[in-house]
Parts: sequence; C-alpha cells; structure tokens
Amino acid sequence: MSGFSKEWLSLREAADHRSRCDVLARQVSERFAHQDQISIVDLGCGTGSNLRCTSRVLTNLRQHWTLVDYDPKLLAAASDKLSAWADRAIKDEAGLILTKGRKTITVAFRQADLTQHLDLALGDKPDLVTASAFFDLCSAAFINKLAKAVAARGSVFYTVLTYNGEQRWTPAHVADDALSRAFHAHQITDKGFGGSVGPRAPAALSEAFKAHRYEIAEADSPWRLINPEDQRLIDELAPGFAGAVRETKTVDAATIDAWLKISRTGAHVGHTDTLAVPG
Repeated sequence: MSGFSKEWLSLREAADHRSRCDVLARQVSERFAHQDQISIVDLGCGTGSNLRCTSRVLTNLRQHWTLVDYDPKLLAAASDKLSAWADRAIKDEAGLILTKGRKTITVAFRQADLTQHLDLALGDKPDLVTASAFFDLCSAAFINKLAKAVAARGSVFYTVLTYNGEQRWTPAHVADDALSRAFHAHQITDKGFGGSVGPRAPAALSEAFKAHRYEIAEADSPWRLINPEDQRLIDELAPGFAGAVRETKTVDAATIDAWLKISRTGAHVGHTDTLAVPG
C-alpha cells in the first residue's frame, strides 16, 4: 500500500500529536518504565511522525526503533526529518543514531509489503509494536494475522488515531450525512490489504487481540480542527473527502460540487487509540 505524500503527512502531524489520548500514552510509558531500553516496531511509519511523538512519552533512555513502510520514498523522507528533529544525528550502515535530550534513539529502516512479509517486518521479539492512522485501511484478515503474529512474540501493541466513523463539518450542510455514507462505502474498498474494515477498525483490533487473551484499553483521540492554524489541513481534508465520495458514484456531482463550495472553518474527525497488553 502506498499513496500518502510526505506533504500530507507533514500537514497533519501537529493535529495528530495533540489529538492522542494522554492517559493511554502514560499507560504505555508506565508499562516499560522499569526498563532502561526498549525495542519498538512502527508499522506504516510514513515520515516518522509516530516516533517523534511516542519517543517523547517513553521514559526509556535507550530506544531501538524499526520503521517499516512499503514506500521507499517515505522511508528516505523519514530519515531526513528525524535527522533534522534530533539534537544530534549520525547516519551509519544500519540507519540512524539520534540524540534527543538525554535519550539515545537508534533507527533502522525496513521497506516491506506487510501483506507478504509481516514476520520479517516485526522481527524477533519487539517490546512494543505500534502504528498511527493505519488500520482503517486494512482488512479484518490482515488485522487477525497481525494480532496472531504480535501475540506469538508476546509484544505489547499500541496504535493511535484509528478512524472510527465520526465526522462533522463546520458549517454543516444538508448533504453531510449522504456524503459520509458514501465516504464510508469508499473506505471499505481494497486499499492494498483486501477489503478494508474502515470505521470498524477499532472494534476489529479489539476482537482480534482479545482472541489471543490480550487485555484491551481504548480511548478517543479525535481531530478537533477549529483553530486558525488548522485551516490548511481543513482546506486539504474537505476536497480529499469529496474526491473519495465522487469515486463511489453514489452521490450526484451537483450535490458534491455544492458541498465543496462551502468555506469550511472547522471539522471533527473521530479516532480511537488502542492499547493491547498480553493477559
């Protein structure tokens, strides 16, 4: 699966970081607080946004991250952005050695098709498997396969910003509900992993890990885009949403065009954060 530009990922990063549930993030941190070092695999890493946020929450002074993505261009962008973000960065044949505050963060980059090479992507036995804004694009079969692989390693699983179907626009429009139904129909099409679960993703994750006797904690992490600094993101989000609706051919073009003419000043996009811990 590919198709997300580094520009889009950069535009959404600030909203992503502030929307995460702090309570759940602290639970992840407390789980590993007794360890000096921790190993983490980040699936669908994009440009490394998840590392930049989660590494700050984790108290471990030595962190070993493996960033996995299908798109080699995004992996290259991740290397560049992480090097710029760190206080100090050294590139070697294995990846990056970063210093951020008192923490030393080593980063390996792994290009992989998760549908074919999930075991390779996960490696031997990471302490933590994580992802961000990813699983609504995946099939139930892939989520079940992932849960089985994570459970076989005894790893903790933590994912953030999984779309859960909530969506509201400001100002509202009479066609909002019709467009949302069409958008969700588009969401469950194949995004590279088979038919996607779309907004059922949080439930699918919970069911999959419970089947392996994991304990589940969930929390809301919605985008609340209401501030002036969110306007560029809103301006990109609305036409992307309408474009997906148009592809379904279930809403007439005139309705979509009328919807697009409204100047949006706010948006609420529902997400769920999920923590799964071996029972």
